[in-house]
Amino acid sequence: MTNTAAPLDDRPPAACIGVFDSGVGGLSVLRALHRHLPHSQLLYVADSGFAPYGERDEGYVIERSRVLTAHLLREGAQLIVVACNTATAAAVRALREEHADVQFVGVEPGIKPAIALSRSGRIGVMATRGTLASDKFRRLVSSHAQGAQLHLQACAGLAHAIEAGDANSAEVLALVDRYTAPLRKADVDTVVLGCTHYPFVAQHIQRALGAGVQLVDTADAVARRVQQLIVGLRSAHAHAAARLWTTGDLATLTLVAGRWLDFEVETRQLPAA
Repeated sequence: MTNTAAPLDDRPPAACIGVFDSGVGGLSVLRALHRHLPHSQLLYVADSGFAPYGERDEGYVIERSRVLTAHLLREGAQLIVVACNTATAAAVRALREEHADVQFVGVEPGIKPAIALSRSGRIGVMATRGTLASDKFRRLVSSHAQGAQLHLQACAGLAHAIEAGDANSAEVLALVDRYTAPLRKADVDTVVLGCTHYPFVAQHIQRALGAGVQLVDTADAVARRVQQLIVGLRSAHAHAAARLWTTGDLATLTLVAGRWLDFEVETRQLPAA
């Protein structure tokens, strides 16, 4: 009798992947992970009770990142995605040193792909103040931005406004208009979305900048990197609903997840600690 079962290595990757962000913005990364790895168990923590990270000092962000990492590891995460540009810049090095047996994947503004896409070399970067001020961001620019004209736009309050769950609110639209105005004036042809919250208002940013400006979001690149790293990992919870926690308002997370995600999720309260 011929054995027609697929070899073990040919089965779809099905790891248990933990993801955290300062709030709901990292759901843009969770969405990309589900597209690329539909058989994996996804865990997510929105640290909305302690947001926004982009306006906090580095020590604060590192400590919160430690707390969220510990929770995800207790829940069975085999790999952790730091789905926050500010937390990646501030904390990912410390997390890797403290958990040498765990793979961490961070997110960072897509400077390199933006330069490859840009026709004029004039590139806008929309991000939080914390991301733009970080050593990690400066190193990223130093490594990849030679010859490009970068126009850095700190977007104070935009992530917080998106966090409220209404991407079409008057506050969101006003902030998008305010922060895209200098980029329009600089005549950029490519804009990096340097915060995981921003893809959820990409349609407003695109409208404000004009159809000729290209937007760069790195969520799919992060998902592809995770896909490479989880080869050989297997979770006992494959196909289970994604589990989402928040340290903020549970009703808001449930509402936002229902609006922004197209797969089954369970939302839970994580006591602030």
